Amino acid sequence: MAISHNTEVNFNIALDENKIPETISWTAKDGGIENQPSKAVMISVWDHQKKDTLRMDLWTKEMPIDDMKQFYHQTMVSMADSFERATNDHIMSKTMRDFCEYFAESLQLKKGN
Repeated sequence: MAISHNTEVNFNIALDENKIPETISWTAKDGGIENQPSKAVMISVWDHQKKDTLRMDLWTKEMPIDDMKQFYHQTMVSMADSFERATNDHIMSKTMRDFCEYFAESLQLKKGN
């Protein structure tokens, strides 16, 4: 199948003198996003030759700890959903979601706690 379209997702990270992120913004024109500010980003890339994951986790100095906990929780829930779609492994996906529930309860992330 021939490639019919290319797209880009770009991140702009402004660093301080110690190379700590001050600001993060991203653009995904096909998604209608232009210079959207963010306080954190996690990117994982699969290196199929090395069978290894390359990662970049960045957050700004202003990222509140409570928001970081919520960010991690939502990322893990999304990973469980994605894992299920990618592998069709319902049992392990449920196990991952069970851990996410435990994580949320332990950190009192659920509303009303």
